[in-house]
Amino acid sequence: MTRKHLVLLGDSVFDNHAYVAQGGAVVHHLGRMLPPDDRVSLLAVDGDVSQNIPGQLQKLPSDVTHLAMSVGGNDALGCLPALDASCGSVLEALSRLNELQRQFTNSYRLAVSAVARLGLPCMVCTIYDRVPRLTPPLWTALSLFNDVITREVIRLRLDALDLRELLLDAQDYSVVSPIEPSDVGGRKIASALHHWLQTTESSNGTR
Repeated sequence: MTRKHLVLLGDSVFDNHAYVAQGGAVVHHLGRMLPPDDRVSLLAVDGDVSQNIPGQLQKLPSDVTHLAMSVGGNDALGCLPALDASCGSVLEALSRLNELQRQFTNSYRLAVSAVARLGLPCMVCTIYDRVPRLTPPLWTALSLFNDVITREVIRLRLDALDLRELLLDAQDYSVVSPIEPSDVGGRKIASALHHWLQTTESSNGTR
């Protein structure tokens, strides 16, 4: 049986060391779940945005067989000042949201296309939206970013992990920072990735 080496790309959804107790990050949970011959490596960086993905890909180990990417949440956070600005009408507000979505589409498409070109099995995550105390307007705004992600996943025929349907409870989010996965949430993410990894065949890719 071919050994599998999963590489995690993206942001603090995977690189959540700073928000959980020692040994409670996603990569740690995955490491304990995997068979002895399989590996997981973390290239995701807390705070990174979609524009950082090509740089992360430059650090890929030569024996990588599978990829998982979770990015976009920090892109959305960067839009908060624009979302808080006043508008003269609903139509003007929608026009502003359309521009933010267009900008994210451009950067995210470059990122996910670079990942897809490697020809490796890849799991792409949506942005979770059950963060404690998330306001309804911001919940709606996140749907614009998730629309981009799901469209790109379909366009490129990649696998998807919908974190909106996985991290549903308050305990899934860290008490250190409510926008980060907790130990419980990280274990859920790791379990979903573990199941996908064990049921997905390796690919020779283009590396």
